[in-house]
Amino acid sequence: MSGTRTKVTTSHWGAFEVDVANDRIVATRPFAADPHPSAIPDILPEAVHHHTRVARPSIRRGWLETRTPAGRGSDTFVELPWDEALDIAAAELDRVRKTHGNNAIYGGSYGWGSAGRFHHAQSQVHRFLNTAGGYVASFGSYSTGCAQAIMPHVIGENFLKFLYEHQDGWQTIHDNTETLVMFGGVNPKNAQVSMGGITEHETAGWFDRFAAKGMRCVNIGPQRVDAPDICEWLPLRPGSDTALMLALAYVLEDEGLADHAFLERYTVGFDRFRPYLLGQTDGQPKTPEWAAPLCGAEPDAIRELARRMATTRTLITVAWSLQRGEHGEQPYWMSAVLAAMIGQIGLPGGGIGYGYGAIGGVGKSLKGMSGMTFSQGQNPVNTVIPVARVADMLRNPGQMYDFNGTRAPYPDIRLVYWAGGNPFHHHQDLNALHEAWQRPETIIVNEPWWTATAKRADIVFPATTPYEREDIGRTSMDDYLFHMPRLITPVGDARDDYAIFTGLAQRMGLGEAFTEGKDADAWIEILYQEYRERAALQGIEVPDLDGLRAQNWVHLPIQKSGPNRTFFALFREDPDAMPLKTPSGKIEIFSATIDGFGYDDCPGHPVWLPPTEWLGTATAATPLHLVSPQPGDKLHSQLESALADVPGARPETLVIHPEDAAERGVQTGDMVRVFNARGACRARASVSDSIRQGVVALPTGAWFGDPGENMDPHGNPNTLTRDLGTSRLGQGCSAHTTLVDVCRLEG
Repeated sequence: MSGTRTKVTTSHWGAFEVDVANDRIVATRPFAADPHPSAIPDILPEAVHHHTRVARPSIRRGWLETRTPAGRGSDTFVELPWDEALDIAAAELDRVRKTHGNNAIYGGSYGWGSAGRFHHAQSQVHRFLNTAGGYVASFGSYSTGCAQAIMPHVIGENFLKFLYEHQDGWQTIHDNTETLVMFGGVNPKNAQVSMGGITEHETAGWFDRFAAKGMRCVNIGPQRVDAPDICEWLPLRPGSDTALMLALAYVLEDEGLADHAFLERYTVGFDRFRPYLLGQTDGQPKTPEWAAPLCGAEPDAIRELARRMATTRTLITVAWSLQRGEHGEQPYWMSAVLAAMIGQIGLPGGGIGYGYGAIGGVGKSLKGMSGMTFSQGQNPVNTVIPVARVADMLRNPGQMYDFNGTRAPYPDIRLVYWAGGNPFHHHQDLNALHEAWQRPETIIVNEPWWTATAKRADIVFPATTPYEREDIGRTSMDDYLFHMPRLITPVGDARDDYAIFTGLAQRMGLGEAFTEGKDADAWIEILYQEYRERAALQGIEVPDLDGLRAQNWVHLPIQKSGPNRTFFALFREDPDAMPLKTPSGKIEIFSATIDGFGYDDCPGHPVWLPPTEWLGTATAATPLHLVSPQPGDKLHSQLESALADVPGARPETLVIHPEDAAERGVQTGDMVRVFNARGACRARASVSDSIRQGVVALPTGAWFGDPGENMDPHGNPNTLTRDLGTSRLGQGCSAHTTLVDVCRLEG
């Protein structure tokens, strides 16, 4: 194409080549070194230049005229020049912090706005708000918040640090594991994205190698597609994993297969857990016959699997999805107990692992090499809420709530500033969130597109996409370094987050404190030079910034050879010299700390606690269990504007079992209504035997509709999900605790 220039850039879904002509992105192609490239970039040209881009600073008409929330979500917007809009926003920020204090400001961001290290929306908004006196922050993520709360009590380690730095790599698993037991599967579709990007998508390829070796891989969950086709499938009822794990543990103990030498040396509390397992405390032994009607697995299949797990090198993996349900703490805790009873924790290719396949990079064995981080500064405000409790916070200021051993009141939030995320994608019960969203006095959003969140804001600043600014792509979970060039001029009047916050800070008398006298180019130069110096200390040479610009990308020599030396391996070798960071220094099967919290929804050792909404409580009104997996065609809700234009792509596709479909007169391609008491959405049916009967699956990510619609037209499952904390300990999201029904739509 005449006049076309081509560059490589990176993203959360990987690296790709980009063709630019006449200041427009016109095409993308896979990065040559990627063995299984994602198709997500295919839609990028349409998305970046889509008519739903926020063109100019916009202020909601009703708020501009009355300074009230009335009409939020259904009002029109007035476009203003940048200077005027920044003046108004800065004055409002000053009013709130001086009148109500910084404890009345909530800083929301999910951090997925860009794979670039400087233009990282979460760092930008938090640095700005910290400079302005602080903000109410959030703990955890919707993906792993429950696990982040429970697992430090069990294994004594920050869950994300364990996930990214202390698990066996794929090569170690290949060389040592004989039985791979995957609760929730390992889905290569999910592994196409990662924080900071994943350049070589390897998950699917490793499973081909596992099959060639003869490894037995067992996918345990409601969908066959949650693991590669080569895996066995044990179709499990959603929400019942803990019951199955308890039954497996019962077989180990009952048949003398449990490794009591390991339990004695490396764990505490089995003596408190064993009476419950055997039914001595509650009168119900956790036998396979007890578990079978709860989880849907045959007793003989449970016994056979338990025996194999005890007599072969076995790695138990647990998907993030298991902790995104009511009582999500229990399967995570119980999986560690089950692995401890087998006694292989700390052996290569054995024990327990979390999040394989959840994102790319988990299973990649790399030498530790820190990335580049734009300092957020220190937050003077100490108030922190669990991230999934934002709607509760907005609707219930002053209400006391429990979280991980603490009890505190929700703050009275008067202003929300959101950048780099779309809460009307990832939160549960979006109709209820819409009502809670009416409570703050002011909502400010930096956003490239008119998402449901932008439509429900009062002040919307048009933000650039990663393709309209320069940055550096680097993450500790990948062995590539990228220069991310500015490919096109900003669309409309868009500005990057740093420029937006600089403008606000200058108007609030905080310009020097926020910028330290540096523009974006200077910060990128500084962050990259610091990175080069740290790399040099590790004996790794990378080009200077001009060299990287010319070279575009570097493959870093940081892949490890040989088995991982995880902290569990060191702990196994000498638990006295290398204790865990738990109170006992060991794996805590019984936690005196958790027991001391007195939570009936998360007692001192793992237990079976049935969810309030699951197939065990299904009714004629809601007979089907809804699961809402990550989408395969995008990251969260990004690029959805253009995807919605693809013929037949929207509404989203609902997977339904043939018997459930036949009962409702539904065929593949039919439009259906998915509904419960919380809401309803439209979807397109796909009839398949790859899902367990009684379960339906609807991916997340479709943009939430407008207020007043009695049925979301695009297929967003969070119109249906329940906004309930996992327990008083974790307070994570419980999206997978949802019952619905489905009916065919005529016409």
